[in-house]
Amino acid sequence: AESVSQLDDQVTVTEGDPLTVKCTYSFSGTPYLFWYVQYPNQGLQFLLKYIAGDNLVKGSFGFMAEFNKSQMSFHLKKPSALGSDSAVYFCAGRDTVVGLLGELNTNPQVQ
Repeated sequence: AESVSQLDDQVTVTEGDPLTVKCTYSFSGTPYLFWYVQYPNQGLQFLLKYIAGDNLVKGSFGFMAEFNKSQMSFHLKKPSALGSDSAVYFCAGRDTVVGLLGELNTNPQVQ
């Protein structure tokens, strides 16, 4: 079955320490992967995406994610966590170009 999974229900870090939120995927085709964040009392915000190219993707608010094909992972990372990073993080993915185009057309946050 094709899926995206977040391995931890909750991640606790001390301010100033590195932050990692883990995400793994299982797709038969080429994966297109996304991270979103929802800060308290706010809507969902786009952080970053992997479509192709460089495996290390830089995003908003100092976050980055590394695409690892062999481990089928796309972990979200930040070198130094802030108290303001307390939020809900969502990993999402698509496995076809058609699916990706649908995502781009229906969600203007994904550029």
